[in-house]
Amino acid sequence: MGSFSPGDPAAVQVLFDQIAPRYDQLNDLLSLGLHRLWKRQAVAWLRPRPGQRLLDLCCGTGDLALLMAARVRPGGEVLGLDAAAEPLAIAADRGRRQPWLPLQWQQADAQATGLPDGWADGAVMAYGLRNLADPAVGLAELRRLLRPGGRAAVLDFNPATGVTAAVQRQLLRRLVVPVARSAGLEPHYAYLERSLERFPAGPIQEQLARQAGFRQARHRPLAAGLMGLLQVEA
Repeated sequence: MGSFSPGDPAAVQVLFDQIAPRYDQLNDLLSLGLHRLWKRQAVAWLRPRPGQRLLDLCCGTGDLALLMAARVRPGGEVLGLDAAAEPLAIAADRGRRQPWLPLQWQQADAQATGLPDGWADGAVMAYGLRNLADPAVGLAELRRLLRPGGRAAVLDFNPATGVTAAVQRQLLRRLVVPVARSAGLEPHYAYLERSLERFPAGPIQEQLARQAGFRQARHRPLAAGLMGLLQVEA
């Protein structure tokens, strides 16, 4: 299968197209199911309510979009957006099984969505910012899409330092990559460690968010610093 280069949009799209059928199963296994808790914490920051229009950028197979859609009824709308076609197809299929949820799906680049300024009341991005060619551009687009006062939550691995970084590295090498190897997906998850090497740390994420125009930005470590949640407000 070869290797995948972080920051290369075409390579990232191929990667997620290939892992789409087993993406949810692997996430549950590799995080012991805790990714669902972290995603709920991200949504809680938005304070979703009926009638709102919310956006799930880099939506993957749609976990967060489905969660938010249940909160904006009646009268609300959730748009799930992803650059990769295969995860998006799985997300759309999941949505069709719950036709009462106000969901739409769109294939597009999170750095250039084509949506109008101020389109969303709130937005989330889980495990997507790290995969963009330029996280600063992704944050600027996220700011453009939010109405004044709108909130967004960005969940990802935390590019840690010192002891936490060593623990994170061992977690990836001893748990994530071997499990992925057993599933025939070692190159895909070996990519994780390389992508973390170029991902800005929490304080720099806060700085980039403020430069993008957010009036508030706070990066919260989760899971003893292995994960991070960037909370921003337009």
